Amino acid sequence: MIRRVFPILALCVFSATLGIGIISPLLPLYVQHLGATGVGVGSIMASYAISNSIFVPIIGRMSDRHGRKTFLTLGLLLYAGISIGYIFAGDVYQLSAVRFFQGIAGAMTVPIAISYLGDLSPEGEEGKWMGYANAFFFSGFGFGPLIGGVITDNFGQTAAFLVLVGLSFFAFLVSLLFLPDIRPPAAAASQSGGQLRLSFREMGRSGMVRGLFSFRLVQSLGRAGIGSFMPIFAASLGISTSLIGVLLTINILSVTLFSPAGGWVSDRFNRRTLTIATSLGFTTMLVAIPFAGNFVQLLLLLLAQGLTSAISMPASTALNVEEGRSFGMGSTMSVFFLAQGAGMAIGPIVSGAIYDSADIGWVFYFGAITGILGTLLFAWFSRGYRPPEPAPDDRQR
Repeated sequence: MIRRVFPILALCVFSATLGIGIISPLLPLYVQHLGATGVGVGSIMASYAISNSIFVPIIGRMSDRHGRKTFLTLGLLLYAGISIGYIFAGDVYQLSAVRFFQGIAGAMTVPIAISYLGDLSPEGEEGKWMGYANAFFFSGFGFGPLIGGVITDNFGQTAAFLVLVGLSFFAFLVSLLFLPDIRPPAAAASQSGGQLRLSFREMGRSGMVRGLFSFRLVQSLGRAGIGSFMPIFAASLGISTSLIGVLLTINILSVTLFSPAGGWVSDRFNRRTLTIATSLGFTTMLVAIPFAGNFVQLLLLLLAQGLTSAISMPASTALNVEEGRSFGMGSTMSVFFLAQGAGMAIGPIVSGAIYDSADIGWVFYFGAITGILGTLLFAWFSRGYRPPEPAPDDRQR
């Protein structure tokens, strides 16, 4: 089933994230054009994460009981419709509202898609399929900034926003017409009189769940500001919009290209150890960014960051899939994405305040400090983890 479903789901996620990625290099600059301060930039970027954090646990739990497809297709349709608001937003408050409602639609898309794959992933192959999923997920974000920068330079911002709308609607049509509607284990258990432990309280007793939540929350707190202020930092070095798109594209495409290999590695080595080591490597790259003085130096640093993420993302998501088999995949994934959303909601605002009161380099130092803290919390809470048996080689299957 997973081999039949994955290409359809991957195409949906790729189309949706490509549309989002298209506007990523221009949105912070567009916000500045509207007269927003650093805190204003952070607030607009955070409004998406605020609404996403509120709704993702609710939608995740509902998808455990009622199935994934309805929420995924509805989310993609809403994303397309709400994105039209970017074209007509005339001030900071209107743009914040667009981002807020888009966050609700976002709660129905990526978390549900990853839960869908988690339901179907065979034991011992969680890293493999999460690696493939991350590859398609990040490839949309990777190609998007490059395309968005070129479209904006040649046709203007409105054209970039229209492409976002069209791609999201295309993803909706593909999911509606071709994605099968499977019953998740929680729904199947409910129908047959069985039970899964669909309790957030019980989930909170799991050391790994607490570790993953702490890890994702604190790291997102610092990393969230990077996406908002990296284009501004690059522009201060005299780098054009198109080249800013290239930087973001290379960063994310490196994750795309190496995520399948990272997933393979995480099925054969200790996922906890891999997550800790690669996260510390990412943090090291953050410290070095303010010392970059040109396009090439930034390019090399962002490429290195992408390589570390290509291992840490499949490894940590595979750990989440392991827990999802006990507590409900949608519910467990919602906690993972809730932590990420909460960090992304607070992080840009904090980073904006840092940007307004200090050198922009401190935005990246703040990200590094929180990265170290998040890694230490993960290591402490997950210290009792016992890895599953390694997956056998494909030729033994």
